[in-house]
Amino acid sequence: MPNPITQAQPALEFIPPDFNPLVFRAAQVLMPLWRKANTPIAEIEAENVERIVELYRQFQQGKIRFTIAARHPSTHDPFAVSELLWRIVPQVAKEKAIVLHSPSHVHALYDRGIPLWAGQWVGWVFSKLGATPIQRGKMDRQGLRSARELFINGLFPLAAGPEGATNGHNEIVSPLEPGIAQLAFWCVEDLKKADRPEEVLILPLGIQYFYIEDNWDAVETLLSRMEAFCGLEPLPTDQLKESALDHPHLTHQAYLYPRLIRLGKHLLLLMEDFYRRFYHRDIPKKSAEEIELTRELPALLDEALKVAEEYFQVSAKGNVIDRCRRLEQAGWERIYREDIEDFEALSALERGLADRVAEEASLRMWHMRLVESFVAVTGQYVREKPTFERFAETTLLVWDTIARIKGEDPFLNRPELGPQRVKLTVGEPISVSDRAANYQQKRRSAIAELTKDLQTALENMIIS
Repeated sequence: MPNPITQAQPALEFIPPDFNPLVFRAAQVLMPLWRKANTPIAEIEAENVERIVELYRQFQQGKIRFTIAARHPSTHDPFAVSELLWRIVPQVAKEKAIVLHSPSHVHALYDRGIPLWAGQWVGWVFSKLGATPIQRGKMDRQGLRSARELFINGLFPLAAGPEGATNGHNEIVSPLEPGIAQLAFWCVEDLKKADRPEEVLILPLGIQYFYIEDNWDAVETLLSRMEAFCGLEPLPTDQLKESALDHPHLTHQAYLYPRLIRLGKHLLLLMEDFYRRFYHRDIPKKSAEEIELTRELPALLDEALKVAEEYFQVSAKGNVIDRCRRLEQAGWERIYREDIEDFEALSALERGLADRVAEEASLRMWHMRLVESFVAVTGQYVREKPTFERFAETTLLVWDTIARIKGEDPFLNRPELGPQRVKLTVGEPISVSDRAANYQQKRRSAIAELTKDLQTALENMIIS
């Protein structure tokens, strides 16, 4: 696996938000340059920007507190959101003759694990941009206290991705985590206790990526590379092209889809055999002709999670995302040891045992990471609507999975299939204050209902 952890580490420290205007101004200059040099984003456009401009006006006048709940389909999302907040919002405010205090910025809620794989300097930058971390797989009291304090008293609105992680799909919204809804209701309570009149709102923000051109040659090249990685012989090209003539309006899709499905089935059979032989999972043997991806893939992911869950002794409750978060936290607890106050006081033997525990935990977390790479893949996504975007998304997710299996970082040297246009859609604000009475009566159902309504809002903004 990429950068395997072989030594136990001290407990993860909380990285407090510490907004620094100089760092912010540097980020304003550097982010667009970094985006142009290191991402496929070529164009960014936004719809309904006047809505967020009005919310910033009311926020700065002390009338409301709000959080931006943004979709999170890609690791490139921060570049698009920063462009919206730092350039587009001030520009539209100026056009509308609305006076906004600079900067139009947010306190972002981010996963504490990001600096572990992206570099400790990232944690420092996030801190100086006013962001606050959260450990997703446990009741992170310090992280929640910080987010709660920023929601009610922060210089800027709060922002978070309620999906919890990227899923690689533009047209599928992963099940939302309830944290945003809970924080919003807490903010309502905190304002009431402080005898403050502000209304609390959640602003849904849709994000979608579109390829500027349908670069089918790039997809075919990537498929060929992955087939070579898997030891698959090329399918007869002439035969595929001839069969594609039956669907003249879908020539490329009809030509490449059988290769994508064959690759998916090959991976599935390979991984089923892997877990059957070496982890003693009771997975029935089937031929490629008998495989139905929509049925077999979820079953395989379930078995992969069970392998890790049995080792860490954690329950298999909830959906796949819930299970991944619990496994991640269980691994961190064995690597970043809160129960060891002084590593220097350990004997060499004790330190060696702690290192073995950390190394084993790091290896066992690989099964969870594998599931994360493939959890959003379905057997119907491309077939239902064989657009270039859907084909490209699924092909890249297969690439991520192969990279995980090969022990590589899937985000390092990830292939690009052409320049992209990003569309941001500002949704209708959802009033949380109006739901306060329901929350007081039935807290869990109120949180679930608000989370469901937010999910629906994000799904309704998808351009299909």
